[in-house]
Amino acid sequence: MAWTERDIPDLTGKVAVVTGAGSGLGRETTRALAAAGARVVMATRDAARAYATAAEVAERHPGASLSIVPVDLASLDSIRTAAATILTTQERVDLLVNSAGVMAVPWQRTADGFEMQIGVNHLGHFALTALLLPGLLRSPAARVVTVSSVAHHIGRSGGRPRPGHYHPWTAYGRSKLANFHFGLGLHKVFADAGVPCASLVADPGLAVTGTGLRAHGTGAGTSGAGRRSRRLLIAVAARLGTTSGRAALPQIRAATDPRARSGDYYAPLLVAGGPPVRRPILRRIGLDHAIRRLWTVSEHATGLALSPAAVRRLVRV
Repeated sequence: MAWTERDIPDLTGKVAVVTGAGSGLGRETTRALAAAGARVVMATRDAARAYATAAEVAERHPGASLSIVPVDLASLDSIRTAAATILTTQERVDLLVNSAGVMAVPWQRTADGFEMQIGVNHLGHFALTALLLPGLLRSPAARVVTVSSVAHHIGRSGGRPRPGHYHPWTAYGRSKLANFHFGLGLHKVFADAGVPCASLVADPGLAVTGTGLRAHGTGAGTSGAGRRSRRLLIAVAARLGTTSGRAALPQIRAATDPRARSGDYYAPLLVAGGPPVRRPILRRIGLDHAIRRLWTVSEHATGLALSPAAVRRLVRV
C-alpha cells in the first residue's frame, strides 16, 4: 500500500520547526504536522504568507498549535536570533524540517557574502541545525529532515561560483548536492556522538504547482543556457510532475514514519512523482570525502561547530 498522510501517527506533544513554512513544500508540511497534533514553529522570511497559512490551518483544524518565528536564511544574524527565540519558547525540538530554498536565482550574495543559493539552501540550514542542537538533544528521539532535490544528481561538490562564471542551474544543483551530503553527514555525526537523534534526506521530485521555488526559477537575469535549462525543466515538470501537496509527502514521511531510520533517503517512486518511498543512496564513490570537505567549508563559513565532539559537549552541559 502506498504511504499517504493518513499514515502519519499522532504527533500530539511533539514540537516541529519547519523552514519556509509559509508557502510551497513548507506550507504543506506545516499543515500535515499540525493536523496530526504537532506544535509547529513556522520559521519563515515571509510573515504575510506565514500568517495566511496559519489562519488556513487553524480554520481547518481549530485545535492546531502554530507559532511564527521570522528568519532570513540569507543572514547568519537572523538565524542566530531565530534559533535563540525557538530555544527560549520551546522546551525541545522533536522535528526540524529544513525545507526552505531558492532556485536558479540570478547572481547575488547573502548578507554574509555567500553565493545566494549555497548560502540559503545549505549554509543557512547548516547554521540553524547547529544552533538548534540543544533543543534537538532535549528530545528523546529528534529527527532532522533536509530537503534536497533530483537536481542533486547534476550537482558537483566544491568550487566557488563567481560573477561572470555563474550559471544559476549549476549553482542550484551544487546547493542541492550540499543538502544531500549534509543530511547523510549529520546522520554520521549523530551516530558517532551516540545521541538519539536521526537525520534523513527527502527529495520532492518535480512539482508543477504551488511551490514558491518556481517564482525564483523563472525570473530574468539568467544566461541563454540557463533559460534553455529552465524551459527544459519546466517542460519535464509539466509532463511528469506533481502538485506541491504530493511533492511534500517524502519529507513528511521522513519526518513522521515510525519505520524511517537515520540515514534514510525518501523520494517519489517515479523520480518526478508518485508515492514517497525509501530509495537507495547512490554516488557512494568519494561520498565520505565530499562530506568531510563540505563540513570543513561549512563550519568555517558559519563559525559553528557541528561535529560529534561538539554534540557530546552539549550533552554534558
